[in-house]
Amino acid sequence: MPDEKRVMEFLERVVADQAAAFAGVSTSLGIRLGMYRAMSGAGTLTCAELATRTGVAERYVREWLAAQVAGGYVLYDPEPGTYVLPDEHAAVLADSSQPTYVGGGFTMLRALYGAEEALARAYLTGGGVGWQEYGPELAEGVAAFFRPGYEAVLVSEWLPAMEGVEAKLRQGASVADVGCGFGHSTVLMARAFPRSRFHGFDFHETSVEAARRLAAEAGVDDRVTFEVSAADGIPLPGGGYDLVTFFDCLHDLGDPGAALRRAEKSLSTDGSCLVVEPNASAEPDGNIHPAGRSFASTSAVLCLPTALAQNGPHALGNHSGQALERIAAEAGLRRWRLAVETPTNRVYDVRR
Repeated sequence: MPDEKRVMEFLERVVADQAAAFAGVSTSLGIRLGMYRAMSGAGTLTCAELATRTGVAERYVREWLAAQVAGGYVLYDPEPGTYVLPDEHAAVLADSSQPTYVGGGFTMLRALYGAEEALARAYLTGGGVGWQEYGPELAEGVAAFFRPGYEAVLVSEWLPAMEGVEAKLRQGASVADVGCGFGHSTVLMARAFPRSRFHGFDFHETSVEAARRLAAEAGVDDRVTFEVSAADGIPLPGGGYDLVTFFDCLHDLGDPGAALRRAEKSLSTDGSCLVVEPNASAEPDGNIHPAGRSFASTSAVLCLPTALAQNGPHALGNHSGQALERIAAEAGLRRWRLAVETPTNRVYDVRR
């Protein structure tokens, strides 16, 4: 017979997770409808005032605020009947320019829950779920999720940690950004290093179109190009790249070896690859913490299924341990150095 006390303790934990799952829909709505943005820096607001600021029906605003107060996201003062979003909470939910912003993750959730039927079929058959089967919110959410972190550390910390790369970029280098998505990483580098030229590649045509718009809006489209490629990267045109980057995408490929072989062939004599991967443990009990749980859970419903859909020789998931290092060595990239480690990412300097 199970221990009743332990049953109740576990039940309490699962009910808390269930509550968070239900609350996630309200959080997603708050981000989508600009509720958190409207409250950010506004001080105390009534329901009517927030409704006016957002154009959301007041009755729904009242119900939404009740859910936010129950979760501790918004604070409530019953005497005047006002609500406030603390500045510290706004940095996480309202301001996408902050490295602490996580709003993109909730946009991803809309796509992941919507793909449950396809995921269930894949789990039963051993097949995959293609990126397009998740719906358009996935690409949008992934871009929004990773952008704040890239803006905070890519130019200031990650590139300087790569041996000799920053100096090349300042002088004028050629860079290929494989799996560029909406192009945030590519455009960030182009803005920081105006003498260099950047080429972004992604298999998702809608993302490539968004990347081109982003480059034009940022005024860097004179030195940035974006092209649609195969899932594992095309034979990179031109060759002679001083830097080839893989931002949080290599583990999603069905054939990461092919992408690395193509990168190796396209590098200049002393060129290098920047590989960014999640800071997740290959051992299941090494991910028993919030970030680890997030990585492992995302891998089970996104990273693994999309890799399997490509019918390649690998389906690594996002916590593959040293597997990528071995695959890189087989591709001729035998120098695999950890350049930077953060709570959420490992950044590798990879060379011949």
